[in-house]
Amino acid sequence: MKHSIRIKITCLLTALIVLTIFLTWFINLTFLSDYYLFSKIEVMDDAYRGILSIYKENEGDRLSDEETLKMERISSKYGVDTYIFIPFDNHSVFGLSYGFAFSYPAMNNIGERQINQMNLLLKEYIYEGTNPNVKDRKLLHRTDNYGIFSLYDEQIDSNYIDLFGTLEDDKFIIMRSNYESIEESVAISNKFLAYIGILAVIIGTVAMLIISKKFTQPILDLAGIAKKISDLNFNEKYQVKTKDEIGVLGESINILSDRLEQTISELKQANNELLNDIRKKTEIDEMRKEFLSNVSHELKTPLALIQGYAEGLKENINEDEESRNFYCEVIIDEADKMNKMVKKLLSLNELEFGTNQVNFERFDIVTLIHTVLESTEILFRQKGVVLHFEQKEPIYVWADEFLVEQVLTNYISNALNHVSGANIIEIKLIQRNDVVRIAVFNTGENIPKDELDKVWIKFYKVDKARTREYGGSGIGLSIVKAIMNSLNRDCGVINRPVGVEFWFELDTKSD
Repeated sequence: MKHSIRIKITCLLTALIVLTIFLTWFINLTFLSDYYLFSKIEVMDDAYRGILSIYKENEGDRLSDEETLKMERISSKYGVDTYIFIPFDNHSVFGLSYGFAFSYPAMNNIGERQINQMNLLLKEYIYEGTNPNVKDRKLLHRTDNYGIFSLYDEQIDSNYIDLFGTLEDDKFIIMRSNYESIEESVAISNKFLAYIGILAVIIGTVAMLIISKKFTQPILDLAGIAKKISDLNFNEKYQVKTKDEIGVLGESINILSDRLEQTISELKQANNELLNDIRKKTEIDEMRKEFLSNVSHELKTPLALIQGYAEGLKENINEDEESRNFYCEVIIDEADKMNKMVKKLLSLNELEFGTNQVNFERFDIVTLIHTVLESTEILFRQKGVVLHFEQKEPIYVWADEFLVEQVLTNYISNALNHVSGANIIEIKLIQRNDVVRIAVFNTGENIPKDELDKVWIKFYKVDKARTREYGGSGIGLSIVKAIMNSLNRDCGVINRPVGVEFWFELDTKSD
């Protein structure tokens, strides 16, 4: 991604590495030589004090083998060439006004050429300007006993740092260190730093690309979850593994998801109630009239029977015990039917007039179907019905679970009452986009085509004789229709070649 945080972090840290290495290289180039020179002055100062201590303990002009070994160790330790000169009676030894001989190193350990070079160097330091090979001599450091100089030796074509001073008893000391090696070390150091810098930039960039993924991947995961939440899919949750800022953000996203789901549920419920209120305002008067008309019609027959048999008992038309018991059973049976019908009418009235609260929630319709089937299992066995229901995987819907259970119970009860022929009842779940259709099919006789739309009407009965046989009131499917209207979803009935299929649909999407 062009604007990826991962790329930005990598580029920023790569730039910091490059800047750090460049500054180090620049500081090396500018100040390392001076710092090296300063360090060399301190080294020569330490070497001088070590040599001075040796000569303080020495009682003569010549060094013993042990003292010579100490001198060699000091020269080796501090990386300097050391020369000690002592006065000599033969004034013609060096061609000076007075003569000097080597105290260290021993004369037999150095060649004539080196003796002549050191002779000229000593002469230059005693009488400045006497050695034409010495150029650009500069004083770097001065004490009471010695001075440290930088110079160019034209004869050897090299730069040196020299310490020239005196020891006890008028002894002269010259310590020399090659300054060319310092410059070469600085150049090598800077060259090596450049190579290391390039390697560090490459390794650092690759490492940051790898490491930064650990930080950016959780952000991408959170972005994916946020995208799903924007599509109103609240099933995905961020697995919080750390307590850092990303972990806090993940917890906030999870809380936001839960609250959005709750809010949408409340909004759907409020929206559903509003739609129901708008629709019911135009239907209330008509429903009231229809309700009174149907109730009076349905109660007319049982009331007439109760009245007739009650009068017969009062007038003692049949005095035998068996006849009186029959009259009482008819009255009780008709009263029980009236009681059941009144309860259904009250339930239907609550649904149609909106006094029944609809609570939208998300639940698994497959589990609910299995629950209803388990409660009616004994009826299937009594009627010898073969049940087909193969769905195992859960399907989540948004609806009122209690009301949907009533719809399923009515559909299954209706199928049990009308099943015939092969005695098969099949329940199918068909998913279409954001809707699932629940279909309950039973083998048996078809409903006449011109009566398909009337089965939802209260008290309507296709086969009145058969309905009377199993005690039907013609209200069950009206309750189904009222429930589906309260949920603002569709339901219907279809004639199949060998039976009838009742169906209803529920919403699976969150919006």
